[in-house]
Amino acid sequence: MEKVKNIKSFVKEKINVGEKTYKQVLISSEEAPNFAMRKFTIEPNGFMPLHNNTVEHEQYVLNGSAEVQIGDEILQVKKDDIVFIPAEIFHSYKNIGNDNFEFLCLVPNQEDKITLKK
Repeated sequence: MEKVKNIKSFVKEKINVGEKTYKQVLISSEEAPNFAMRKFTIEPNGFMPLHNNTVEHEQYVLNGSAEVQIGDEILQVKKDDIVFIPAEIFHSYKNIGNDNFEFLCLVPNQEDKITLKK
């Protein structure tokens, strides 16, 4: 694994279940033994629908602002906020600003099953 990479070298993959939402895998589960690191970008008026994962998420907001639903709570987050999403808890994201909402998301290298809330 390369020890240093530049963010510009990573392709943005469109997240099909959301609107105007993209993911970049910065450190994959194949590269690091314990955690994967991803960067998500949600453009203005974009969102990621209510879903859950079988693994926890540790997140750091790099830019913008959003409403993040975690369970029954709807929270407003902004640049430099830290967000923790426990495993199995339904959560969603909605960009509420005029800038891209961007965050780093670290997850443990365990099997992760995603379920969309219907």
